[in-house]
Amino acid sequence: MSRRLVFEKKPTIFPDIFFLNLIYDKNRTTMNDYQIPVPTDAELEILQVLWSKPRETVRFVSDTINNRRPPELQSGYTTTLKQMQVMLDKGLLTREIDGRNHFYTAALPRETTQNLVVRDLANLAFEGSAASLAMRALGGGKTTPEELQKIKDLILEIEQQQKF
Repeated sequence: MSRRLVFEKKPTIFPDIFFLNLIYDKNRTTMNDYQIPVPTDAELEILQVLWSKPRETVRFVSDTINNRRPPELQSGYTTTLKQMQVMLDKGLLTREIDGRNHFYTAALPRETTQNLVVRDLANLAFEGSAASLAMRALGGGKTTPEELQKIKDLILEIEQQQKF
């Protein structure tokens, strides 16, 4: 049984945005295939919180982000609220309303969003070359032996898939 992501247009202030209707399809891993924009740095910060603790309130997300930041870089509740409302309109978040509480969840899994960001970076800075991006990332010198083994395993897996 194949699971699929289906997006539909809904009336928003972003006329070219599509929204998630069903479930993640492993065969299409980028949000660009569905015309969802690449998340900004601030949006990624919010998504990081929601991936680690799904279905949370704006207050929780705001407090978590502010606890990670030095005092001079902290933002107010209303700033986080507005950012999350924009993300909802873009299709990056979903919202569940329970009485007066609004609970937000990332619309897509972490891996799907990471694929989008990596593909966008590869296209933007490395002329679409995943190999150039990987070599630059590995050349930074902060790769642990465990990470290198995972990379080797991934390369072997990809080679095996290409044989079929």
